Amino acid sequence: MSKTINPQYTNRKSILLIDDEVTVLKLLEFILKENYTLEIKNNGLEAISWMDDGNMPDLIISDLEMPYVNGLDFVRSIKTSGYYREIPIILLTGNYSTEDLKTKLPYSYDLLVQKPFNPGKLKESIKSFFE
Repeated sequence: MSKTINPQYTNRKSILLIDDEVTVLKLLEFILKENYTLEIKNNGLEAISWMDDGNMPDLIISDLEMPYVNGLDFVRSIKTSGYYREIPIILLTGNYSTEDLKTKLPYSYDLLVQKPFNPGKLKESIKSFFE
């Protein structure tokens, strides 16, 4: 499942959503589609390919555990890139803590959100990145 939601609004902020769980993607789409242009990818490999095609999101929300290129490898790829490294990243996880990530991911991310998450709180956190 790879799709763009609300591409007609060119002045809207864009968010790249990456998760292999369809229910999580549907929830994120539901809570964000009204205010943002969304690009939805099922894994880090699809996301990297989309970005390598010249696309630049304003924010990335990525799961950590996915097939092909997982969230840790995706973040490593983005943060070591000279072109993409400034894009804010929100990581979604059901298994990692902030302490776990300090040892597994020496690259910066902007927010770690534990699954299951509160949609209202996540929406507010996203909004704060664009103020």
